[in-house]
Amino acid sequence: MKLSISYPPLESSKGVALLSQNRQFQWFTNPTYIYPMVPSYAASLCQERGHRVFWDDGIAEEMTYAAWLDRIKREKPELIAMESKTPVIKRHWKIVEELKRELPGTKVALMGDHVTALPRESMENCPADFVIAGGDFDFILADLADHLDGKTPALPGGVWFRENGEIKDTGPASLEHDLEKLPHIDRALTRWELYAYKNGNFKHTPGTYVYAGRDCWWGKCTFCSWTTLYPGRNYRTVSVERHLDEIEMLAAMGVKEIFDDSGCFPKGQWLEDFCRGMVKRGLHKKVVMGCNMRVGALSQEQWHLLKAANFRFILIGLESVVQTTLDRLVKGIKVAQIEETLRMCKKAGLSPHITTMVGYPWETREDARATIDFAKRMFVSGVLDTLQATIVVPYPGTPLFAEAKAQGWLLTEDWDDYDMRQSVWRSPLTNEDVLQFKNELYKAALTPAFILRKILSIRSMDDIAFFYRAAGKLIGHLLNTRKGCAECKK
Repeated sequence: MKLSISYPPLESSKGVALLSQNRQFQWFTNPTYIYPMVPSYAASLCQERGHRVFWDDGIAEEMTYAAWLDRIKREKPELIAMESKTPVIKRHWKIVEELKRELPGTKVALMGDHVTALPRESMENCPADFVIAGGDFDFILADLADHLDGKTPALPGGVWFRENGEIKDTGPASLEHDLEKLPHIDRALTRWELYAYKNGNFKHTPGTYVYAGRDCWWGKCTFCSWTTLYPGRNYRTVSVERHLDEIEMLAAMGVKEIFDDSGCFPKGQWLEDFCRGMVKRGLHKKVVMGCNMRVGALSQEQWHLLKAANFRFILIGLESVVQTTLDRLVKGIKVAQIEETLRMCKKAGLSPHITTMVGYPWETREDARATIDFAKRMFVSGVLDTLQATIVVPYPGTPLFAEAKAQGWLLTEDWDDYDMRQSVWRSPLTNEDVLQFKNELYKAALTPAFILRKILSIRSMDDIAFFYRAAGKLIGHLLNTRKGCAECKK
């Protein structure tokens, strides 16, 4: 069977769609392309099973929609699989309609967190043949392709379909798949170079992504759309040796920096064995590493182990420094642990990056200001390198969305509005406040002491190029907000 894994171009005055491998969708003025891990595994697994796979990321290829449509019509896949998210689902419904008109013999499947949360909605609003409602949509897509190719008698669990005009489903999807049975991602098949340069996480390029686990061993944060796909109780990892083998293969390909985008990098003995394995194999001299990590998760010794293994960039989900907010989000951390974690990370010689959010329906201006003031203080004191600021969005399928519905907070359920360009619920803050505070968070680093420290830290052309890209990303984030305001007033 010939199948495509497709990201159709989504043309908008808001910018470029940051869709793949993204827990929180945004439109970017300065485009970033993130390697889509589960779809890449899906492509590699389908190819291993004998299917012909066409990797079709029209967004990362910077194609026009018309050019993309012409190409997919020429390719004529028998099955097109598209990952979707809440803010673009309505656009994808229209694309599915056009695909079914232009390629009536082709089956179309939707997958991802939004359709996992609301599978029937997409079946009712577009002529998609299938909806894959589950996080392991690499395994499920391969099983679906096998079934359509006549290799298996029944559809796999987690699939919604049509039969005699009725919408049916095969029951819940499994999250018990053995990750060791996946082939290593075929980087050539999945066009890894498309994602190797335009990515703010990489100081050294070309860079790429890996995936030690699915997805976060905590997996309880009420706002995270990927808890819909991978609840923490289903957290799984690959073996340390398998992961080291993959790092070794990537280093041999000439990759200079690797970011592990597991929702949280494995901790404890797994982490220690991996770091020691990096050193034993000499991989710490060949590639730079990065990962996601939680506040309070590691000892000082373990932070030093990450540094010894040549980790650099550490992304830490902060969200707020208001304890009542952290409790409501089920972050499982205390405010006092946040600065301690950043200082431990920095003491080990790593580069901590925090994610922050504004616009909670229960936070006051003073609460939002506390997070901004904390970020400024961390930048001034030299224990924070970079941050990401976003507007809180309650995605369907999350406990936060259910709470918003129950409390009557939602201002709209038009999914187009859930793109982080505006608040979609009632809050003590106005929409203008939220946008202002988001920009203030991005500007928190712009102190003379921080800028001087960065200038004095320059040691190579990679440093200069990285700071140049970082400045472009900052300007892009500020432009994103400006464009968002214009769109919101239409």
